[in-house]
Parts: sequence; C-alpha cells; structure tokens
Amino acid sequence: MKEENTYQICTHCVMDTSDPDISFDEKGVCSHCHHYDTFYKNIYPFNLSLEQRKSEFSKIVDEIKSARSYKKYDCIVGLSGGVDSSYTAFKAKQLGLNPLAVHLDNGWDSEHAVKNIELLVRKLDIDLYTHVIDWDEFRDLQKAFFKSSIIDIEILTDHAIFAVIYQLAKKHGIMHFISGVNFSSESTMPAAWYSGSKLDAGLIKSINKKFGTKKKLRTFPTVSFMTFLRDFPALKRVDLLNFIDYDYHKAKQLLINELGWIDYGLKHYESVFTRFYQGYILPEKFGIDKRRAHLSSLVYSGQMTREEALSKLEQDKYETELLRQDREFLLKKLNFSEEEFAKYLKEPGKSYTKFNSYTRLLDENILVKAIIKTAAFIKKPFNKLFKLS
Repeated sequence: MKEENTYQICTHCVMDTSDPDISFDEKGVCSHCHHYDTFYKNIYPFNLSLEQRKSEFSKIVDEIKSARSYKKYDCIVGLSGGVDSSYTAFKAKQLGLNPLAVHLDNGWDSEHAVKNIELLVRKLDIDLYTHVIDWDEFRDLQKAFFKSSIIDIEILTDHAIFAVIYQLAKKHGIMHFISGVNFSSESTMPAAWYSGSKLDAGLIKSINKKFGTKKKLRTFPTVSFMTFLRDFPALKRVDLLNFIDYDYHKAKQLLINELGWIDYGLKHYESVFTRFYQGYILPEKFGIDKRRAHLSSLVYSGQMTREEALSKLEQDKYETELLRQDREFLLKKLNFSEEEFAKYLKEPGKSYTKFNSYTRLLDENILVKAIIKTAAFIKKPFNKLFKLS
C-alpha cells in the first residue's frame, strides 16, 4: 500500500497516486493493472479467444438483422465525431446493419467534430438524428454543476445522450444499442475521478435544485433510475469493439484514409468543453491528468509501451494559444467572470454523496425494496413495455 502523501507511479502502466485509492504490490505494479488481469481478461467476451468472439458476434449480428423485418432501423448508435463512436458506426454499416445514428448537440461541438459527423453520415449513408439541447437551460445547469464543485461535471452530457438514445429506441422499436464502449482504449477509470453513475438523474436534479436558477428542468433529457431498471433489459447493449481486435490507432488511420475523418488530437477532444475540462480544469482544480487512464488502457491492451505513454505525458496537454481561446470561449459562453472562475478553481472539490442521488441511496440500501418491486417488470417483452403494435 502507498504511504500517505508519498508519490508513486506504477512500474507497468502510468497510473499514479493522483488516484487516492490506488495501491501497489511489492514490485510496484498498481491495483489497476491487477484489476485488468483478474477482471477484464475473465469476463465475457474476453474469456473467449478472438475467433470465438468473432463467432459469437456473428450470431449477434444475425439476431439484429432478423429483427429488421417491420422496422426501418435495426439498431441505434451514438455518434460524437470521436474515434470510438465513428469507428463503431463504420463497422456497423460494414456488417450490413442499418443503424440510426444519434448525436447530442450540447452547444460545445468543435468544428472538427461537426465536419466528422457530416462526413460519416454522408459517406456511410446512414440517417442521423441530432438532439439540440435548450441552451439557456443547459447553461444554467452546467453553471449549477460548477457551483456544486463535484468532479464529474461531464455527467450532464453523458446522461443526456443516453436518455435520448433510450427515447428514440422506444419510439422506433429498436431493440439493439451498438455501443462504442471498449476495454482496449478505456478500461481504466478510477472511481475517485467520477461521480457515481452516469445514469443518476437524481444527482442532476438535486444539484439543479440547490444551485440552479431554473429549479425545475423543462427540456433536459433524463431517464429515471426505475425506468432504466424496468425497461433497459429490453434494449440490448452490444459493445461491438470488444468483439473484434480493436486497435485505437489503426481505427483512427482507417477513418482518415477511407472517410476523410479529421484528427482532433487527444481522446474525447471532439468537444470544446471536454477538451477544456480534461486539459485544464481537472489538472488545475483536482490534480488529475486524465491522459494517465487513457494511456494506461492502451498499455494494458498492448497498443502502447509504458515508455511511449510516459513520453506522451511529457507533451503539453494544451497548446498555449488554444488554451487561451478555449478559456475565453468558455467564460463568455457560460457568462462567467474571471473572478467567479478563479473562485471555482480554488474551492475544494466536493463528493457527489453530499447531494441527493440514486447512487447514494443505493449505497445506503434505501432503494432495495423499490428495486425488488420493479424486478417483476424486467421480464416483460419489449413490445408490451413500450406498447408497440
């Protein structure tokens, strides 16, 4: 175990004591490395050989296609314009699926992200639904999350896109959600670096009620905890990239070569807000360099050596001029003064458990009885749940 206030970095990956819960063995190998070896390598589909995974996935693709007969779309995919989601859409189309692509426009898309999405849907010939968030309400909600001082201010966008995907799947009778989640490039994320569950609408409402000026959300997409428990087993999530030999860098190069996709730099930097959050707010306020988690994931999956990862960490997280532009843009767009933002950066971070949230209630077993009552609905067929003809 690490000693209090003693810095240590893993001898195998690049995770370090910026994760307060990390531990090390006698050889200096961290708990994240051990977790990858003992957990991820032994769960489905990673407990299968690559050939077995491909065979399993072939059956899943046939199942998805067989449900197409009376519907326009056989699956739904989220599309941010980043590498993982773009490659997922590419592979879905290559496999002969007919996906409905869904994008959440939260007002922070970079120019590159917009161009990438336009290129993808045109060249892949897939339909795109873009949900444009009400900016006045979302700005107020984002400012409320800044005032809360919790670490995961990105939970808003993550929750909203999931809610929109759920609503559209229900509307169109789509039974399969093709996800870009993958363990090859994102298997590591310390619990201390995020705020419970991304599905926690209770946390969003609690923070809005305490710090927002619009105490009741009118249009922001949410999905309740109980709705998720009752309905989501009918919407089957398929993590496509976990069934193939997914190489992040090769996927990026393929997108560039075949689709004219534009490289925007680091992982998740297709959003200006995400770029500023990961590249400036996390290091300045919380002492976290999120690149460590992303690079360590690539080390685990054999796509990068530790030496290469360390070299990447030595590079600047932000170009000086881009940082200046993004900071100026964010403050103006959110109506933040320099004084307000400086105060936010200096204020200590708070745990999400300080607020009412479904995650906290689960941890305290308050929702157990409600979950048991809801469990009876989980086995209902999808068409009965959603009253489809």
